[in-house]
Amino acid sequence: MKFAKYFDHTLLKPDATEDQVRQVIAEAKEYDFASVCINPYWVSMTAEELKGTTVNTCTVIGFPLGATSTVSKVAETAQAIQDGANEVDMVINIGELKAGHNDAVQRDIEHVAHTAHGAGALLKVIIEACLLTDEEIKRACELSMAAEADFVKTSTGFSTGGATPHDVKIMRDTVGDKLGVKASGGVHNLAEAEAVIAAGANRIGASASVTILKEAQANGKD
Repeated sequence: MKFAKYFDHTLLKPDATEDQVRQVIAEAKEYDFASVCINPYWVSMTAEELKGTTVNTCTVIGFPLGATSTVSKVAETAQAIQDGANEVDMVINIGELKAGHNDAVQRDIEHVAHTAHGAGALLKVIIEACLLTDEEIKRACELSMAAEADFVKTSTGFSTGGATPHDVKIMRDTVGDKLGVKASGGVHNLAEAEAVIAAGANRIGASASVTILKEAQANGKD
């Protein structure tokens, strides 16, 4: 896979301006990243700007806490896809996972998966690994598989930590080749990107995508 296609070029800061979002879009087009990942408000503009490219429009659902109702997550997903998103990254109900309420967690994911897939969009499930034990990470991945998600994703980038190779390896070992694994949050340079890829990530969410890619190119990586 072309190295640039590992990256969801990301801008999720609450104070991001239109000019900043447009800059991220322009960079994604220039470097041919996998997607631009932005908050739902910016989906329409981003999708319009990315027409005719191979860069997808990705947005976030129930972000960053995951503690919204399933009904609201489904509505947010449907609206985002209507606005032009073709990838959605949803946050699980972390508290319900930690309480052992597996059915509630799986149902939450299933409803969003059904909505996304019915409209031809990809679903990534953010498990917020920094708040979970190893066993909980494994269980979150198993529930995501059972709910027919497409990817599991380490982090929002807004909690106590981001992606680690350790967490990524647990996720990849759990899902095998059935789901993708996205490492997100805390990947700032080529060494960190290569570490999570070696652990099993096949997508990386990063705001430093351009810096990482330039470093890769300087090192002779495609």
